[in-house]
Amino acid sequence: MELDLNHNEPTIMHLDLNSCFASIEQQANPLLRGKPIVVAAYTTPNGCILAPSIEAKKEGIKVGMRVRDAQFLYPKVVVLAPDPPKYRNVHLRLRRLLNEYSPNVVPKSIDEAVIDFSGTTALKRGLVDTGLEIKRRIKSEIGEWLLCNIGISTNRLLAKLAASLHKPNGLDVITANNLIETYQKTKLTDFCGINIRYEARLNASGIFTPIDFLNASLQTLQKQVFKSINGYNWYLRLRGWEVDAIDFGRKSYGHSYALPRPSDDEIELSKLLMKLCEKMGRRLRQAGYFTQGIHISTLYNDGTHWHKAMRLNRPIFSTPDLFSKAETVLNFQPQIKKISNLTVSCYSLMKCSVDQLEIFDSGENRKKKLTQAVDNINDKYGEYVITPALMLGLGDKIIDRVAFGGVKELEEW
Repeated sequence: MELDLNHNEPTIMHLDLNSCFASIEQQANPLLRGKPIVVAAYTTPNGCILAPSIEAKKEGIKVGMRVRDAQFLYPKVVVLAPDPPKYRNVHLRLRRLLNEYSPNVVPKSIDEAVIDFSGTTALKRGLVDTGLEIKRRIKSEIGEWLLCNIGISTNRLLAKLAASLHKPNGLDVITANNLIETYQKTKLTDFCGINIRYEARLNASGIFTPIDFLNASLQTLQKQVFKSINGYNWYLRLRGWEVDAIDFGRKSYGHSYALPRPSDDEIELSKLLMKLCEKMGRRLRQAGYFTQGIHISTLYNDGTHWHKAMRLNRPIFSTPDLFSKAETVLNFQPQIKKISNLTVSCYSLMKCSVDQLEIFDSGENRKKKLTQAVDNINDKYGEYVITPALMLGLGDKIIDRVAFGGVKELEEW
């Protein structure tokens, strides 16, 4: 049966830095090279591991483990706290390097990027040679200890799959010529977007392997498995056709904080909430947005959670306004319990429009000018040089973080 595979030459490259945070720490400190190390959200026994080094992975240490579990597997493992400025620096240098090869570079996370080489001279040279050159330049221009996996294919799904085939430091190509052979060596959850829940849904329809997935009819995928347009999209993805070349804009800003000791103290929580709102507000304003929605989420010490969103009747942007609305939402908690994790986010974003000239400044316009002046001072002299009184004494609580799963905040640097 004709499967209508995409026989075009590959134009998509997926690049994935290996053990990103840990490798950057080893690059910065040669004494750590070749040793099992982990970067954890907190260095305490209950801290969650964000990135094990390649050496730590060989000892069985994985992302998501607790520090104490890693130390049980390898007692001498080196545990480090995150150092976001280092990771941002490497990410931005990598983006500049990749932009020399194509104007279409889309970061997918702090350690991943997709490069579309359509219409570039790199296609004439060949993407394999280009990929090898990028690997060499990363080692010589960014860090000799940094390794990356590169996958090349005709669409984003298969390029990411190719990048996962031979870790660490692999380079693989998937085309119509070796697609079936590749599918025979992989499993359903190797596809980005197919988690255990979707795997179970596929299994229920008699689809147990990537080959079964490829051979499934369009009607089966649309009407029986996904029951939406997503079935048609998967039918095309699996055959190498591109349906994911969409860059969604910023939808929200937010910050969360895991309390070292769960608390229900109203004053302590108000201080933490103010600092979360200040960090969120700084990013919101830096990107030129107002918000019309506030969302609060709490994880309690007993393992339960609660969240609530509130739509606002006017757009806001200043830290005091964000805090006022966030505190109002937090006060809707159905019962007071000790909070172990507090998250605040804002949504329904709208771009700031050019201010109209007014004979007399309105209250909102004066507030905007004051907020911008405070932000400018903090930009020039350091974070929290000017800070709300409620935040005094917080010190290094709610420290800087960089997430693996998104890079929108890095686009604002």
